[in-house]
Amino acid sequence: MDGKININVSAVDYDKTSKALTHQLSLLEEMVHGQEDFVMTDSEFAFGWHFFVLSVNRSLIEKLTDMMGPDFEKLKGKGTEKKFLTWLTKNIENKSPRFKLAIKEEMESSKFGIF
Repeated sequence: MDGKININVSAVDYDKTSKALTHQLSLLEEMVHGQEDFVMTDSEFAFGWHFFVLSVNRSLIEKLTDMMGPDFEKLKGKGTEKKFLTWLTKNIENKSPRFKLAIKEEMESSKFGIF
């Protein structure tokens, strides 16, 4: 597991959502002794939503998987990346107004061909 996972974030409130994501991922880094394991782009505003990309090192996700053990496998989603999105969403959903997370690569290779 090397490289990064890129997550498209759509949010109504960029400030609250980006702060909640940064706070949660910083706590995760502290727990697993990681450093500089994620980066966020600036927001682009359209249709009343802010769109930005969150890149997370796969090593951070791997450390979370190891730390949570069997509980990580119980998370909703197919594959490690989807389970990570579920974990991240659950941990920030009460700290941020409406937002959506999606794997960037999956959106770009959508079966509908619209991306």
